[in-house]
Amino acid sequence: MWLNNILETIGQTPLIRLHQMGAHIKPTLLAKVEYFNPGNSIKDRIAIRMVEDAEKSGLLKPGGTIIEGTSGNTGMGLALVAAIKGYRCIFTMPDKQSKEKMDILRAVGAEVIVTPTAVAADDPKSYYSVAKRLSQEIPNSYYPNQYDNLSNTQAHFETTGPEIWEQTEGKITHLVAGMGTCGTISGIAKYLKSKNPNIQVIGIDTYGSVFKKLHETGIFDESEIHPYLTEGIGEDIIPANTDMSLIDKIIKVTDKDAALMSRRLARMEGLFVGWSCGSAMHGALEYARDLSKESVMVVVLPDHGTRYLGKIYSDTWMSDHGFLEENTMLTAKDILLRKDPGSEFTWLSPHHTLKDAINLIRQKYITQLPVIDAGKVIGSITERRVLNTILDDPSLQNEPVTFAMNDPFPFVLPSTRMDVLSKMINKENPAVLVQDENGKLDIITEFDLISVLAG
Repeated sequence: MWLNNILETIGQTPLIRLHQMGAHIKPTLLAKVEYFNPGNSIKDRIAIRMVEDAEKSGLLKPGGTIIEGTSGNTGMGLALVAAIKGYRCIFTMPDKQSKEKMDILRAVGAEVIVTPTAVAADDPKSYYSVAKRLSQEIPNSYYPNQYDNLSNTQAHFETTGPEIWEQTEGKITHLVAGMGTCGTISGIAKYLKSKNPNIQVIGIDTYGSVFKKLHETGIFDESEIHPYLTEGIGEDIIPANTDMSLIDKIIKVTDKDAALMSRRLARMEGLFVGWSCGSAMHGALEYARDLSKESVMVVVLPDHGTRYLGKIYSDTWMSDHGFLEENTMLTAKDILLRKDPGSEFTWLSPHHTLKDAINLIRQKYITQLPVIDAGKVIGSITERRVLNTILDDPSLQNEPVTFAMNDPFPFVLPSTRMDVLSKMINKENPAVLVQDENGKLDIITEFDLISVLAG
């Protein structure tokens, strides 16, 4: 059965277990992946709710103009709603937001006005102030004001919260979500705590924002405010959607840690998510270290990585901002160049015996070898496999190495980066092979990676 329009696809996003990210913690780690919404973010939920509430109350009339200050995602949600319902859209955005966000908004028919980031919230040039002024100047316009519009919180109380409760079968013990407008965390927390008051809610803030100190002391400290890069969380104001009574703890995460964690989510879990998603996951893992295996933690991942291609997913941008360590930029070729000049590529043929393999392993102090036949890699031999085979039956030492051969080590390009190599080399796969443009073979092992990292 078909849907009437794209707005009917909003909500019912998946809850996905994270095995790699959760490998070193005891609790079950689940991600509420909100980029499955049509506008690729959680803000689609509040966009449709704010517009429909405004229509019901008479604040938004046919042919009207929607004017909003946004970091990009709410604007996208509002633009989709406007496209279906026939409204004009004007959005103000601070200049720290990614170009991709601005381009996407223009692509769906919105007008975008870029304002300076490094001004106070009440400055006439801030994106809050400009949006508010335009809504007063343009006839038949509506200013949703997601920060103070309680339809924001209500949207999550009625949709996101119930979805998480049902998807976990009521087993959720901890919720982790970023804090920006605070509608997301307040709405979900309000619903979940109505079902189970013992559920712990952890808010994620950024350095340069006021939420953490306000929560802990009740003081709005303007000295806490300074520019930061992470998009989508943190504020220099207290939105009306903020309900600190629902939040049990707030953790601050740096711009760098958030960016690196977002990239890890993409590589390790296949989740190509936005910058503040990295903030939420970093804070979640920090908090989860002390939790038991009975705990069930849900982390809200608000948006998609396409909004940040020119920033956190650009090696150049990351390096320029000091977010990438030198070692993470190394390639397979770089690692081979740093190996001991006296080392040589060593291999076995199918005609070698297991005893030959043992002697070679002993002489060369190596623990794994490729098996090559007529220039083609056909398998691999590891110290452990040879040892276990001969211990089971000592007479087998005169058998050919193919008797105890494993699958071939995988090949990588000389340009393959250190972070990819470190993921590929593990207990099940102790090495990778590299073939240069001239066809010369070489090998990279776990020892080679450790040697590079140790300097």
